[in-house]
Amino acid sequence: MKAARATLSTPAAFIYYLAEIPYLATDNVQDLASDRSLLQEQNQQMKEMLAIQSLQLQRYTALKSENNRLRDLLGSRKKLPGNAVIAEIIGSVPNPYSRQVFIDKGSVDGIVDGLGVVDAQGLFGQVVSVGKYSSRVLLLIDRDHAVPARINRTGTRLIAGGTGEEETLLLENVPISTDVVVGDLIETSGFGGRFPDGYPVGKVYSVSNGSGLTYAQVELSPSARLKSTGHVLVIMPDLQSNKAVAESNTNVDTREASVK
Repeated sequence: MKAARATLSTPAAFIYYLAEIPYLATDNVQDLASDRSLLQEQNQQMKEMLAIQSLQLQRYTALKSENNRLRDLLGSRKKLPGNAVIAEIIGSVPNPYSRQVFIDKGSVDGIVDGLGVVDAQGLFGQVVSVGKYSSRVLLLIDRDHAVPARINRTGTRLIAGGTGEEETLLLENVPISTDVVVGDLIETSGFGGRFPDGYPVGKVYSVSNGSGLTYAQVELSPSARLKSTGHVLVIMPDLQSNKAVAESNTNVDTREASVK
């Protein structure tokens, strides 16, 4: 019967194969579904990892920029007389008619009214109100701020006043005959002891001295990065200089001692 069994085994195997097809198809579908689910899960995990790495990269870029700004600030610190305290800007005064910011240093850090404030590029403003842990700084572009200055090229002394506009300062009461041209660097003169001598205030970008004008209209752009600076230096003079600052508050009248 071996020959007969061998002959019959062929159609029997075919019948077994047909009976197994639904089960094989089910297993293949389950395998496919399992593989798809696994791929979707891995894809989601990769997206989450990519998002985390993207955030880390952005944070790294921000920290690198902040470190560069602090390095520049520390470099400018060497140019200043006496001591200087690094302060962080923590807010701004919500008043559209005033240009003031808050810093995270106050009386516990030795801050007093009238101290000059600079950033890595130039004069930033001055302290006008001091709390225990924070202080208020009047920006040099504020209408109530003025600083004794001079033209770097000629040494001519002038007063640089704020206009209330973001990118404009004005040289006040400039005689028509004054030698001032576009591109001139305006720097602090050191008069009154409030601000360091020779620190950049701004560069002249417009000069109008036509006929009919009593004084020349000279506009300059601030050297300090007033809108993008995150840290500043508060100039901390010694006791003798501090006394000079206090006396300048009462004796030096630059638009009502620079601050109304």
